[in-house]
Formats: sequence, C-alpha cells, structure tokens
Amino acid sequence: MKFGKEYVSQMVQEWQDAYMDYNFLKSILKDALRHRHLNSRPSPTASTTSSQGQLKRRGSLYRAFSGLTSRCARNSPQASGEDEEVILVSAVQEEGSDQGRYQTMFLRSSDEGGESELLFFSRLDGEFNKVLGFYKKKVEEVVAEADELSKQMNALIALRIRVEKPVMGLLGTNISIAAIDISPSPALVSVDSARSGWTRMDVIQEVEMTTEENDKPADRDDGTTKAADTGHKANRRDADSPNYRAAPVSIEDHVKIAVQPQSPVLAANEILMSSNSDVSFTQAELRKAEKLMMRALMEFYQKLQLIKSYCFLNQLAFSKIMKKYDKITRRNASKSYLKMVDDSYLGSSDEVSRLMERVEAAFIKHFANGNRSKGMRTLRPVAKREKHRITFFTGFFTGCALALIVGIIVALHARNLLKSPRRNQYMNTMFPLYSLFGFIILHMVMYATNIYFWRRFRINYPFIFGFKKGTELDYQEVLLLSSGLSVVMLAGVLSNLDMDMDPKTKSYEALTELVPLGLVTVVICITFCPFNIIYRSSRFFLIQCAFHCICAPFYKVTLPDFFLADQLTSQVQAFRNLEFYICYYGWGNFTRRTDKCNESKLFEVFYFIVAVIPYWMRFLQCLRRLYDEGDKMQGLNGLKYFSTIFAVVARTSHELRGGLMWKIIAAASSGVAMIINTYWDLVIDWGLLKQNAKNFWLRDKLAIPNRSVYFVAMVLNVILRFAWMQNILGFRETPFLHRTALTAIVASLEIIRRGIWNFFRLENEHLNNVGKYRAFKSVPLPFNHD
Repeated sequence: MKFGKEYVSQMVQEWQDAYMDYNFLKSILKDALRHRHLNSRPSPTASTTSSQGQLKRRGSLYRAFSGLTSRCARNSPQASGEDEEVILVSAVQEEGSDQGRYQTMFLRSSDEGGESELLFFSRLDGEFNKVLGFYKKKVEEVVAEADELSKQMNALIALRIRVEKPVMGLLGTNISIAAIDISPSPALVSVDSARSGWTRMDVIQEVEMTTEENDKPADRDDGTTKAADTGHKANRRDADSPNYRAAPVSIEDHVKIAVQPQSPVLAANEILMSSNSDVSFTQAELRKAEKLMMRALMEFYQKLQLIKSYCFLNQLAFSKIMKKYDKITRRNASKSYLKMVDDSYLGSSDEVSRLMERVEAAFIKHFANGNRSKGMRTLRPVAKREKHRITFFTGFFTGCALALIVGIIVALHARNLLKSPRRNQYMNTMFPLYSLFGFIILHMVMYATNIYFWRRFRINYPFIFGFKKGTELDYQEVLLLSSGLSVVMLAGVLSNLDMDMDPKTKSYEALTELVPLGLVTVVICITFCPFNIIYRSSRFFLIQCAFHCICAPFYKVTLPDFFLADQLTSQVQAFRNLEFYICYYGWGNFTRRTDKCNESKLFEVFYFIVAVIPYWMRFLQCLRRLYDEGDKMQGLNGLKYFSTIFAVVARTSHELRGGLMWKIIAAASSGVAMIINTYWDLVIDWGLLKQNAKNFWLRDKLAIPNRSVYFVAMVLNVILRFAWMQNILGFRETPFLHRTALTAIVASLEIIRRGIWNFFRLENEHLNNVGKYRAFKSVPLPFNHD
C-alpha cells in the first residue's frame, strides 16, 4: 500500500482537516516535475550523449553497492552543488500572539522551475503551522483535563479511606484513618501550571487499605507477609524523603458525588427535586464512583493515544513529502527542514508520553491491584480480528434460507395452497405470526448494509453510538444473526405447512400452531441470556437503550437512545403483530385456528396504543432534550412527532371504522405529517438542501463522492413516505395479494426507507463531529466541585 492511502486510513477521521494535506503537496511536486520535464527535453543532437549518460548511471547502480563510486560521487561537481544550502527555516513571532510560526525561505527561486518549488514551501509552511497549532491546542486540553482527573483521584482515594476506614502505616506507626481528618495539602493545588498536567497525576500516593481492620500479618501466608513487610518499608522510605506528601484522607464539604440515577424513580426525583444533603459515604456509591473514574481514565488514555498517533503520523508525512521533494528536484533540502520539525514542539514535546505513563501507573495501582498485565489489557483493548468461520456460517445459513424459500414455493405450488379455501384463514392467523420475524430480519439486513457502507466511507459509527472498543458488530456478524434467524423462521413455516396439510398429522394441528410461539420464546431467551454467548455486550447495550426509551423522559437522552426509538417508529406493524401474539395465544384461539381478536374492544383499544407508543417515546425524548439542552429545535421536533401521532390515530380509525369523515381526516393529517417529516429528514437530519453550499442543493461536505446518490436518496425518501397513504387511498387488497400481505409489503418499504435514512443521518452526525473536531466521548466524572 502506498503511503498516501495508508496515511488516510490511519487518520482520526474527526481530525482529518487538521492533518497535513499530503495529497495536495504531492500534486504540487508533480506539477514541478512536469514543468521540469517540459523545459528539459533533449535535442536530437544530444540523444547519443543522453543515452550514454543513462548507460553510465545504470552501471553505477551496480558499482554503488560495493562503495567503489562513493569517493568519486563526493568529489563530483553535482555532489558539491547538492551540499549547498537550499532552504533557510526560521521561527517568526506573530504580533499579539504568544505562539510563533515557522517560515521557510527558498534560496533557489531564480532557478528554472523555482516558482513551483517556492509555492511548495509556502504551502508546506502553512500545513506545518496548522499541524503545530492543533497539536499544541490538544496538548493543552489534555494537560488541563489531567489536572481535573488528579483532583478526582484525590477525592476518590479520600472517599475510599472514609468508607472502608482502613488502618495504614503512616510514618512507621499504625494510625486509624477514621480518627483523623487531614485536609488536602496546599501543595496539591499550587503547582506550576506548565507542569500541572503530569505532576498532579504523580502525587497520588499509594494507600494500603483493607476491609478488615483486625487483619494481622501472622494470619497470612509467608509470601503475603513478605510482600506486606516490603510495602511497609517502602512507605517508611517514602515518608522519610523530603518530597513525601501524605495522601488526602478527607472530602471537602463542597465536593459532591455525581452518580447518575439507576432507576426511573431516582431519575424523576433528580429532575423534580434538588438534593441539598451532604455527601453520603456508602459502599454502593463508592463502587459507582470507582466505575465512573475507571471509564474516565480509560477514555483519557485513548485520547492520549490518538494525540500521540496524530503527532507521529504527521511527522512521518513531513518526512515522506520532503524525501519526495529531494527525489524530484535532486536537491538536499529534507535534512534541514526535518531538523526543524524535530526541534519544534511537534517533535520535541513529551507531555503526552509522560501523561500516558502516569495514567498507566495510577490505573494499575488503584484499579488493577498492581497487576500490570490486567491493567494494560483494560487500557489497551485488543482490536477485533476477522474470523473466517463467521463468513463460512453466514454463507451456509444464507444458502439454507434460499433452499427453504424454494421448498416453500414448491409446497405452495404442488398443493395449490394459494387457491385453497383455507387461504384466508391461514393469512389472517399464521401469516402475521411469521411476518414478525420477517420484519426483524429485514431490519437487521438493512443495518448490516449500513455498517458496510459506513465502514467503506469511513464514518466512525462505533464512536457515534458509543460502543465499547472491540465490541461493535461488523456487518458480517449482523448478517450471521439475521441469516440464522431466517433459517429458523423459514423452517418453521415449511414444517407448519407440511404438518398442517398432511392427512396423517392433522390431529396435531393445535401443536403446529405453537411453532411461532416457540420461536418467539427462543429469540427472547437468547436476547436476555446472561451468559457470555452470542454477542452479550451488544445484546445488553440494545437492552439498555430500549429500557431508556421505555422510561423516557426519566433518563438523559443520548444518540443511541433516540436512534433506537426512531427505528421503533418504523416497526409499528411488528408491534401490532406482538399484540396479535398475546391475543391469539392468550385467549386460546390457536387451538381452533380462528381469529376472534378483531371482535374484542380491548384488542381494538390496544391496536391504537401499540401504534402510538414508538412516536410517544420520541415525543417524550424531545421534551427531555428541550429541558436539558434548552434547544428550541427539540421542541419543534416534538411537535413533529405529535402531528405524526395524530395522523397514526386518524389512519387507524379509518382502517377500523371506515367512513368518509375519517377518510378526510386521515388523508389531511397524514399529508401534513408526511410533508413535515420529509422536510425534517432532508434538511435537519440529513443536512441537505442548502442553497449556498459548495455542492448544489446539498451540503459543503459529503462522504460519498458521487453527488447523484444524494438526489436519488431524497427522491426515494419522498416516494416511500407515500406508503403511509396506501390505506387511505383504498389500496387495501389486490386480486393476487391478500390484505395482510399488502400490509406486510408496505411495512417492509418503511423499514427500507428507515435503512436509507440511517446511513445519511449518521453521515451528517459524523461530518458535524469532523467540523468540530469531536473525536472523544464526554465521560461524566464521579465528583462535582461546587
């Protein structure tokens, strides 16, 4: 792989505008090379001389390896010319700014083709100053963040001491920490600001704590006793040293534990009531504070890794482009320029490396019990490896699913089931039960397609969703789950048809009706399975987001929460099929394969409620975001979902009751909701239809190079939105399609529309992060300082 492609592949995508523009500088060098070739075309009389020169150079290639031509090369006029100074790099102090900038003076501008080289160095200086300024800014941010993390660690250690009440060796004597109250040393606060980022992390002292105050060394084994004695000696040496500082053992009154509520009741209490109570010191809150602190340190360490990678990758890019310049122009300017890069803040600063060392030491000491391998595994999670068996089983299950589809088609045709008198009975009862799995499988396939294109166009979906590193699912893994579920579902359909229509097994008709219920039970058990199988972390992440959606507005809304709620708005028919499951199997109609659910008023009421629930969750989430963020756009978004709720109620009333009045109300409300939702999709969620954008009627930045894709997606979004109107326009049933089949097709079109929406919605979110250089998650800290 060429360096240009490797350089782009290793970029932090949210910082791509802050990297050195290697391709543009390379294009300038290509123009310089082209200009040099045009102005140095050999004359016909000199062709023989040039060919001889080429032969000499070719021969010199073989002799150069033995060093036979090195002395001659050093004494040649060409070599002496190359040793002459080509550029002069100097630091220039800008007026009104503490930061300087570097400027290169090209000393050969009078040479032929020197204008291109002068332009090259001008742009090279601009790129270097851009990289240097961005790197300084990021280092200053992490230094300030390390200062806050040090305060948080001091408070956490003090909380540990207060809660666990240990007995520690202090100055050679055993003193009960519960009996003393030492305030944090002023030296911890007054630290030189230029070094505070790493000195504060370094002052966290080792605290030996036990949960039992009466433990004695005699009660332990020999190895533990020796380790304890060694620790006590080390503590005595540290105490005797002049730089020794005792660890803080008290939490000041203005420090409050900031632990997010773990239940809707506590969350509602947090919203409606402001707690003025003192700090509560309990084991549960200590564990929660430790968990938050671990997450904060892990995220901070990953941030340091990205900054270090940014520094190294840009240094490598400057080295590569200067070597390419020397190769093209046959000059020797890279040595002096790269020396300037090494001497600059970009090449000489070591704050990030020191911070990484101190974070590692603090994390291993306080969260890994001194086990370095365990601590480093947590700080540096191993990247996922592609497993070939996933590809194999995905293809295997897909082939089985296609074979089962062929078997179902053959069974329908051989037994002429489409013209059977029991066709309507089967479509009204069994088809809704199995179509539930079809909706889920289609949504999973669309999600796998989204992941594939997100990866292809380098959209950082794991960061946007907040997946833990190494636990995000690849598109092949999602396809594996969907293909496996499709095999089970299609096998159930085929077995149901065979067992139902075979005269020998007609007596087991009631048993065959339980096949869909068994499949639903298996899917639910796998979803909530507590064992570490079948992607447990992803399943629990999905369950957590679903729980937050159900409990809206009692939880703070994050992107995964409202993104999942938007997916649920496209699964209204799946929710209604779940309601049919409860009615069909709960009231015993499955024993006679009769559908009496539509005759129940309770079923009709819940038919409305189930369709409204997803939109109601999004409405409540918008209200919570309006409360938390104060963004008026969230209020407008809530009104959008409220109009959709009204349209869904009107369409459902027209579907169940009919009548001209309900038809007019449903048509009007659905038309208004469709216009509002379409505008919101294209303009707000996708960020398109910008009049003054660089790309005509799109936006300034696009992830897909082909702009026609965006126009096709907008047209498809509008067309698929019209699927809402099929019930109102009277397209309920066709001669070759049953009403339930048509409803399933319309629901599938909505799922496909949602899949298209997913890609462009996340693309817009990613580009917003790129524009604001947001490459890190905001992790809540366990303590607040009033």
